[in-house]
Amino acid sequence: MKKYLVRFKPFLIFVSIFFLTYIVLTLLYKLFLNSYQAEELDAVTTLAGQNSEQLLELFNYDIIIQKSSQNPWQEIILNGKFIARITEGCNAVSVMILFVSFVAAFSGNLKKTLLFIILGLVSIYILNVIRISLLIVLVYNFPQYTRFLHGTFFPLVIYGYVFILWIFWINRFSKYAK
Repeated sequence: MKKYLVRFKPFLIFVSIFFLTYIVLTLLYKLFLNSYQAEELDAVTTLAGQNSEQLLELFNYDIIIQKSSQNPWQEIILNGKFIARITEGCNAVSVMILFVSFVAAFSGNLKKTLLFIILGLVSIYILNVIRISLLIVLVYNFPQYTRFLHGTFFPLVIYGYVFILWIFWINRFSKYAK
C-alpha cells in the first residue's frame, strides 16, 4: 500500500488540492448567494447584465436589461422585444471556480499563480459578457437556434477557452512545466 501512495503521490496531491479548492470556493459562493433574499439577484449576475447592456449600446443596439420586478433574474429586451432572461447561472462563476481549482492544483510560483488566476478570471468575465451579448443578438436574429446557441455552442466556447488557459498554464508556468 505504501509503495502505491509514493508512486501516485503527485496525482493524489493534485486531486486533493483540486477538490479542496473547488469545495471551499463553491461553499463560499453559496454563502455569498445565500446573503441575498429569494427575489434578489446577486451582484455578479447584475454586473454581467449591466456590462452586456453597455457593450451592446456601444454598437447602437436598442437594448434594455432590467431586473425583473418579482423574480431573481434580469429581463432582456432588444428592439422592444423580450428575448430572454439572465439568471445566476449566466454569470460564469461556476466556470471561474473550476478554473481557479485547476490552476491551484497545478500551482507553480505563488506570484505567477496568483497573477495568472487574476488575469484568467478577468478574461473569463470579459468573454462571458461578450458571450451574453452575442447570445442576445443571435437569439433575436435566429430564434430557431436558441437551444443550440445557449446549450451547446456558447458553453463550448467558454469551456474551450478555459481549457486553452489550462493548457497554457501547465506548459508555461506550473511546477510541472519542463
